[in-house]
Amino acid sequence: MPDSIVLLEASGYYTQSDAALRIARRLSGAWPLLYALIVVPRPLRNHIYAWIARHRYKWFGRTDACRVPTPELRERFLEL
Repeated sequence: MPDSIVLLEASGYYTQSDAALRIARRLSGAWPLLYALIVVPRPLRNHIYAWIARHRYKWFGRTDACRVPTPELRERFLEL
């Protein structure tokens, strides 16, 4: 299981809190407001990111199976 997420953009690649915040700013609703946290120093953001990652299943639960993406959604992912 990967330790973090990686976001590839034309400007480069981003991991951990950088990736999460850049993804959040593309979402609808109030999520883009989280991008304001980009001003917090990266080591502190990544520490908080790791803490949330360790506790996410306790807070949000875990499923036995992953969703099968639609063809349109699948086009947005890299083939490994």
